[in-house]
Amino acid sequence: MSKSFFRFFVILPGMLLYLGCKQEGPRITEIYPRIGMMGEVLTIRGENFGDEQDESYVTIAGIVPTASSYIEWKDDRIAFRVPEFGESGLVYVHRGNRKSNPALFSNQAAIPEPVLEDQAGISPHIQSVIPAAGAIGQAVSIMGSNFGASRESSGVYFAWGAEAPQTVPAEIGGPDWVEVFDSDLGYEFWSERELRVRVPDGAISGSLEIRTPRGKSRAQFFDVTGKPGSKVYRDKRIYALSYSVDIRVQEASSSNTLYLWVPQPVTSASQRNPEILSRNVEPYIENYQGVSLYRLRDLKADSGAGIALSYSVEVYAVETSLNPSQIRIPRQDSMAAVYASSSSLIPSEDSEIKRQSQAITGREQNPYLKAQRIYEWLLKEGNIQWDALNGNARDALLKKQADPYMAALLFCALARAGGVPAQPAAGVLVDKSQNAFRHFWAEFWIDGAGWIPVDPALGAGAVPSSFNLRQDHKTYYFGSLDNQRVAFSRGQVPFSRMDPQGRTAMRERDYSLQSLWEEASGGLESYSSLWSDVTINGVYIQ
Repeated sequence: MSKSFFRFFVILPGMLLYLGCKQEGPRITEIYPRIGMMGEVLTIRGENFGDEQDESYVTIAGIVPTASSYIEWKDDRIAFRVPEFGESGLVYVHRGNRKSNPALFSNQAAIPEPVLEDQAGISPHIQSVIPAAGAIGQAVSIMGSNFGASRESSGVYFAWGAEAPQTVPAEIGGPDWVEVFDSDLGYEFWSERELRVRVPDGAISGSLEIRTPRGKSRAQFFDVTGKPGSKVYRDKRIYALSYSVDIRVQEASSSNTLYLWVPQPVTSASQRNPEILSRNVEPYIENYQGVSLYRLRDLKADSGAGIALSYSVEVYAVETSLNPSQIRIPRQDSMAAVYASSSSLIPSEDSEIKRQSQAITGREQNPYLKAQRIYEWLLKEGNIQWDALNGNARDALLKKQADPYMAALLFCALARAGGVPAQPAAGVLVDKSQNAFRHFWAEFWIDGAGWIPVDPALGAGAVPSSFNLRQDHKTYYFGSLDNQRVAFSRGQVPFSRMDPQGRTAMRERDYSLQSLWEEASGGLESYSSLWSDVTINGVYIQ
């Protein structure tokens, strides 16, 4: 009896420690007001704040309110006066070593007031945004004037924000911008007085503005709603990289042309601000669907030519946490028609792929849970390895063996067969020594949340030996993505020949998935091309 009594008291402290470790962190459900003034009382509602403040605190735009600013602190509600910081920013509740999800507070004084029509001049002017709130992927109509008869180089921009490191709180102060994406079919209509666009992936509540060659509009507040969870961008890295194309001409006569479609780092919600650092040749067409088109004319026999490029680009890790019960069934619209359709690269209508997709997803209707089941099946049954194999998505399914390229395509094919919009991504993976390896991953679309990343190869642990793989890689790489990569394409980028009689050269499994790389026309009879690998020249961590 005494022995049992002793056992009870040995085990009990361990049980208490376990229960303590399982305590959930703070979570914000809403803040009020979302737009306010300095000195005004801001109320935060949520859970797990603690019954007393103790050592807990709030940050707003990286600023910690003084102790006298707090009016109330309860487990589900906090009230305090907004400190003087002058800009909009993210609100967090800190309890112990845990931090809540963010909520955006906008300083009313920092939001520009609309101007009257006669004050607008030639710059674009927004009269109304209908609706004034909406979810990511939702169509929005913008009424006003001076937008331009066609879009050309103009764009619509929504607020975007990344979580700044604790050591640099000032970065939180003001949200950045994310442009509506062409790749997401974001621009539906453009005229002088009306625009129809989709709320882009990565947008947050805040300012919306239009930028044209005539100038930019005064910002208007737009509330991004309907998010089925959170998506956080953090840990920015800036990559400096270079690559080149070397041409050697063997046989050529007069009047010939060689076209080269040279990719550049793509722009997305998590990869931003690609900037050309140097190039030795000006492009024929700049940034057409994510590439620059170069035209080399009248090349001579036994001669050479080359293109050398270097870029910088910002890459963020992206982490999502979604509540499947809040996810809506996808709309049958143009997005679904494009990104859930079959193609030669992603044969989602193949009978074997359709059968396997049905076997994996069963009667499940939730697109997020469908994608999760497909990912988990690939990790268990796909036999994914790092070393390159010959084959495509169908081969990977039939042989139950895949490399990163085949795994990414098979994920997309199985997802599309199940009605989930998905697309592959291509680029380079960067190891701890700044070596770059060609790599492929994928992303799928969830209404209200945007593009959700997934990397079956890294989830399965298929990486170069020099790459630092996360211990939680199986769960992390469904819904989240590291910042140790640079993307050059999202989806397969289609191009048409410049000359109907042109002779094309394809490059498969390269760092960009595009339909054309080279096209020779006229008297260019024989030549060779050498496309270099991507070289990482520097990595800057902020």
